[in-house]
Amino acid sequence: MAWTAHTIIQNGKAIPFDDARLHPLAVGLAYGASVFEGIRAYMNPATGRLSVFRLEEHLVRLDQGMKFMRFDDPPSREQLRQGVLDSVRANAPDDDCYIRLQVHIESLGNQSTTGKVGWVCAAIPRERSTKRSTGLSLNVSSWTRIADNTTPARIKATANYHAGRISTLQSKADGYDAPILLTRDGKVSESAGACLFMVRDGAVITPARDSDILESVTRDTVLKLAAELDLPTQERRADRSELYVADEVFLCGTGQELVPVASIDRLPVGDGKPGPITMRLQEAYESVVRGTTDAHAEWRTAV
Repeated sequence: MAWTAHTIIQNGKAIPFDDARLHPLAVGLAYGASVFEGIRAYMNPATGRLSVFRLEEHLVRLDQGMKFMRFDDPPSREQLRQGVLDSVRANAPDDDCYIRLQVHIESLGNQSTTGKVGWVCAAIPRERSTKRSTGLSLNVSSWTRIADNTTPARIKATANYHAGRISTLQSKADGYDAPILLTRDGKVSESAGACLFMVRDGAVITPARDSDILESVTRDTVLKLAAELDLPTQERRADRSELYVADEVFLCGTGQELVPVASIDRLPVGDGKPGPITMRLQEAYESVVRGTTDAHAEWRTAV
């Protein structure tokens, strides 16, 4: 049975999880004036110790989001770093945990209100994908990915996820696990809440940053791990039709972790089974996040 979260950090103070409050008309809720990070802490099976994976990189991206949103007097990186560690320690999880770090406008106001700024950090259990070993069934969505000049995807704002939610609900209604979204000019972007990779002729390929993607910490991790496995990598624009002829496809993100794709639009990816390069990368990812390898110790912050 999964452990249960009982404590949350709100504005730097530990309070009972169910006591966290935000007014229904707060600007963060009423207008989606909120940015967040999804972070994971992983248990090392040998030591039983938890480490937060790539905490600093997540905090840097959150800083960028707060700057873009023009928040007044936002919390410092040190405050947020401490909040992450405190939220995990306070709940004393006996297994992996998912951390939601969110900064928002907690006062009432209008669309142009930029303060008062508040924040919360919650460490909660989160199940891993049940398709980690078998592969997801995806479809190319009829909904288009949000564009940089409309609502920038590289800013991890809660409002951006409405577009992904719409496409996900449609995909599930049509019998798929998740969607693949295209840019306005018909190039591959990402899934809803996860970046996309494909493998062609041994090369690990992912849509470039100008494809309206989130500049994902996990995407960066996968690119670095692939290079260390001597796998050629490409960051470039990708056509929809490449998805159908790819040897392998997988999704990655803090929430999804690294999950193979078995089919797209009911066409099998490769032989319809998780491919060897995908599974090599999944194994490498699992090792580095848990610290069962000495590689990239700088990516793991001990709790």
